[in-house]
Amino acid sequence: MRVGVPKEIKTHEYRVGLTPGAVREYVAAGHSVLVESKAGAGIGAEDEAYRKAGAVVVETAAEIFAQADMVVKVKEPQPSEWVQLREEQILFTYLHLAPDPDQTKGLLASGCTAIAYETVTDAKGGLPLLAPMSEVAGRLSIEAAGAALKRSAGGRGLLLGGVPGVQPARVVVIGGGVVGTHAARMAVGLGAEVTVLDRSIPRLRELDEQFAGRVRTRFSTLETLEQEVFSADVVIGAVLVPGASAPKLVTRAMLRHMRRGSVIVDVAIDQGGCFETSRATTHADPTYEVEGVVHYCVANMPGAVPLTSSYALTNATLPFGLELANKGLRAVVDNRHLREGLNIHRGRLTNKAVADSLGLPFAPVDETVAV
Repeated sequence: MRVGVPKEIKTHEYRVGLTPGAVREYVAAGHSVLVESKAGAGIGAEDEAYRKAGAVVVETAAEIFAQADMVVKVKEPQPSEWVQLREEQILFTYLHLAPDPDQTKGLLASGCTAIAYETVTDAKGGLPLLAPMSEVAGRLSIEAAGAALKRSAGGRGLLLGGVPGVQPARVVVIGGGVVGTHAARMAVGLGAEVTVLDRSIPRLRELDEQFAGRVRTRFSTLETLEQEVFSADVVIGAVLVPGASAPKLVTRAMLRHMRRGSVIVDVAIDQGGCFETSRATTHADPTYEVEGVVHYCVANMPGAVPLTSSYALTNATLPFGLELANKGLRAVVDNRHLREGLNIHRGRLTNKAVADSLGLPFAPVDETVAV
């Protein structure tokens, strides 16, 4: 199979779909790999490194989309990219379609087969291709909150961990999954006072044991959510409903009861965000203020640390990508976990959560996939 890796074009996105080491694995398996020139510049991987790994370096993304049987990316295709996709072509990347009807319609019109990293599953019911970026984003969320809390950034002028004799910041994490766990770990490490809210009592038990009492856990209800958010200096939105739009848990009215200069970091922004007042921002202009509360809603947080993120991502995607390259669409039929990742196939929407979120017709995979 011909595998193509275009340069990412989203604002301040420096990750790359395949590292040189991953390219070498594809080539060793008998596949040809096309890489757009300077696609790896953000991680310090020059074109020569890709050539040494066995790739053919081409000058434009148009050559990638015109020649590749499978396009491997990091972020969702932008309008100039999805119009270049075609039938019989596989797109393997993050999609986050639920809050993005334009992209969904563009991919449906292209006729391509789009497999989303964020809905591929594993034998334990986890999301193995979302997890590494969730780990990165969770950790970065606390760094972002610390920066936004500075008075010069519009925050309260508070140090997350405080100092001896001065109370540390109160950090509330909504959601105890991968993002929430890593956010809590970073916040505790810095000395903040941390509370995690979740609706799974078994998960709260796990977190209580994992953090040995250093993190407060509370079952999430409207009452406990309000109590914690109103007294927080930092609120991390770490809610995930796989494939679907994130629920709006914190309303604009609730912001009026929060501390002036407090910070919310919406890590769920890729799925539409879990705060009513969230709107996607970029690394170039990451924050804005609503009701006196600083919002950080960067939609590609791991892109700020592309070296770490690209290697973590390709470590996770490589086995699945190789299976697709080896078998083509037969891999989707044979591997139920890849089948869960199938979001769009030849003009049909094959992920029910996305279809329900957008109010579009749903086509079950078994009735859609033809190999």
